[in-house]
Amino acid sequence: MIRQSKQLRHGSRARWAIFSLLIFSTFLSCNDKVESTYTYITQVPVYLKTSEVRAMQVGLTSPKAIAATGKIYVYGDYLFISEPNEGIHVFDNQNPSSPKKIHFLKIPGSVDMAVNTNILYADSYVDLLAFDISDIDNIQLVKRVEDVFPHMFINTEKSMLVTYKDSIVSYTVPQSDPRLIAFNDAAANFSGGGGWTAGGQTYGQGGSMARFTLLKSHLYAVDQSSLRLFDVSQPRSPSFVSDISLGWGIETIFPYKDNLFIGSTTGMHIYDASTPSAPVRKSVYQHFTACDPVVVNDKHAFVTLRSGNFCQQGVDRLEILNIEDLSNPVLLKSYEMRNPHGLGLDGNRLFICEGQYGLKYFNAADVLNIDKNQLEFLQNQKSYDVIPTGKSLIVVGSDGVSQYDYKSSGNLKKLSTISIGNG
Repeated sequence: MIRQSKQLRHGSRARWAIFSLLIFSTFLSCNDKVESTYTYITQVPVYLKTSEVRAMQVGLTSPKAIAATGKIYVYGDYLFISEPNEGIHVFDNQNPSSPKKIHFLKIPGSVDMAVNTNILYADSYVDLLAFDISDIDNIQLVKRVEDVFPHMFINTEKSMLVTYKDSIVSYTVPQSDPRLIAFNDAAANFSGGGGWTAGGQTYGQGGSMARFTLLKSHLYAVDQSSLRLFDVSQPRSPSFVSDISLGWGIETIFPYKDNLFIGSTTGMHIYDASTPSAPVRKSVYQHFTACDPVVVNDKHAFVTLRSGNFCQQGVDRLEILNIEDLSNPVLLKSYEMRNPHGLGLDGNRLFICEGQYGLKYFNAADVLNIDKNQLEFLQNQKSYDVIPTGKSLIVVGSDGVSQYDYKSSGNLKKLSTISIGNG
């Protein structure tokens, strides 16, 4: 008997995405019986009651190794790195060449975060939690807003919700019974400055893959199909306002001035949030089915479209849109990419994460000739999202979080790397 062993592994942990990979076995042999054993990581459902969730430990623990990277967020001299469904690693980042791990904030079921005037907001399964981080060594939970992320509920009457955990599975396929092997994967949703001030409140900044953002004393959170609004004019006491249905496939949210740019698998939604409690849709730019984060400036939106995972009908490219008329965004030009994920923009500096293929750096002053103005392509830097803070360029990838000096010279100079695991 001949056995062939194959391993399949997904590269991220986001709980809401479930996909299927179809693998067919075709083998040639004379007399030997051929079997193929596949080992893969799948995500299996875990059913919880909200009473169990709220009884779980929440709060500061000793710093620990990062098992998996999720969203990244910058607030002042602090760098927050999410470990999906587990909590947030807190680093003192005064010196980007030597970030210091200081705490782990345990938050079961947490994926996204945002910071407003020393109050950190994070999801915990179906709840929104607010933490006072004014004393970084004594972070305190100050409010829990319950049942505000209902997309996780499977039975609201019994308060049952579903999440997912990894499970290693092996499966043997004989030659006489070729079949597909389905495994669940998760999209690379990772949570661009170190923050800004508005209306007396000071906000931090996430990346282009963020699902939480702050604008005009409001917290906005997107799930797969809706935009959820919270009034945070009293930062310690967030209150749920309303939700807006957006349609399926919503992925990311990016604020710019009085507007919200929301990426989905089928297009980019633009909302006027000049009245922050009642955003109004200005337009929807539609494209091929593809994963879609976005960053913008006064005139242009930079959108990356990515194939693979649940975006298998998509394309791999960068699109540049003219958004001077928000009611009518116009595609100016497209550029072919390898497998673009998140992106960041600082003035004319454009950074594009190419996933396993590396990190690209462009001068984007001439949006019609970006391909002729590539400054660097770091093929050894795996990258999924990026935040250009002015102080450093923070890059998150499957193997850790790296920081680069991108302003003192024309080249990217690596300053440090925070590794996954004990490295």
